[in-house]
Amino acid sequence: MAESDSKVAPRGRYRKVEVRTWGDEKFRQLSPMPPSGQGLWLYLITGPHTGPIPGLFRAGRAGMAEELNWEVEAFDEAFREAFAQGMVKADFKARVVWLPSAFKHNRPESPNVVRSWGSEFDLIPECDLKWEAIDALKANVYGLGEAFAKAFDEAFAKASSKPSPKAMANQEQEQEQEQEQEQEQEQEQEHQDHPSPSAQDSSTAPPLTDLLGGKQPPADLTAKRAERLSVVTNDAISAYNRVLGKPNGLLRAVRASVGVDTRREQVKRCLKTASEICQDLYGDSRITPDFWTAYFESAAADDFSGGRGPYTGVHKDWRPDFEYLTRKTTMLKLFERAVDDEPDVEAAA
Repeated sequence: MAESDSKVAPRGRYRKVEVRTWGDEKFRQLSPMPPSGQGLWLYLITGPHTGPIPGLFRAGRAGMAEELNWEVEAFDEAFREAFAQGMVKADFKARVVWLPSAFKHNRPESPNVVRSWGSEFDLIPECDLKWEAIDALKANVYGLGEAFAKAFDEAFAKASSKPSPKAMANQEQEQEQEQEQEQEQEQEQEHQDHPSPSAQDSSTAPPLTDLLGGKQPPADLTAKRAERLSVVTNDAISAYNRVLGKPNGLLRAVRASVGVDTRREQVKRCLKTASEICQDLYGDSRITPDFWTAYFESAAADDFSGGRGPYTGVHKDWRPDFEYLTRKTTMLKLFERAVDDEPDVEAAA
């Protein structure tokens, strides 16, 4: 083999992922992906928000969290992981997300593809991150050869320089006015998702943009939230084992000392629904041990959720477990079924 051949780098292996996968009916019926840094990364590079420009797109944290069926706080935790690794940057005030390494995963196939980026770039809100991204993209595209470099210059002729500070200030002001109400709604939603026994515990955490700017959330608030989640999770596990876990019930018991983080994430995702049920039934949104006992007793009374089946076909060996019963969709169905089964007192009288 010639010396020049030995220096050729091996080509990477790539697999195309259809963006529409995330909206496919069968895909959405599969068990949901739990919040995690890896899961978020796969979503960021293949999700429906992606456009023709590799790694640069417009998206908000609340919208992406909803698409993933994650709580906003769980999304923020996963984002912090990816951000700490330098895999993603975001200006959530402008709703701009940038994946610095996305270019190597999705290089343009021709100069014409690069030319198509120009109109898409105009749709990205103005912010410093947008210009940081375009500088990085320029360097990457120039490395592909003269034809690609020429196409880039043609596509971004109008974007060759950063807008004046005055123009950007006006655009940011418009964005602030447009997004102020939605940010308030996000904070209120976060407050409702994590109810607590005291007003101090119910304080909302600082937005993720504060973290990216170097401002850390109060340590005592973070600790209190973690402590509250641990208590609620332990209450849920105890009630589940007491009502449904073997030998008391027909389902696999849960070992509270194993997979602690996983169990907390499973409980966290249904907190909002559980809180709403408590408010409806008891007039108080706090999630108590009595709620978990009543909830799992409702599950035990249901043949499918209690382990009696019937389970047929491909599901013949499947049985409900703690993970299944702490899905918010399962919780909502059992609650609605229990309400429907309640006797009509007025009709009976």
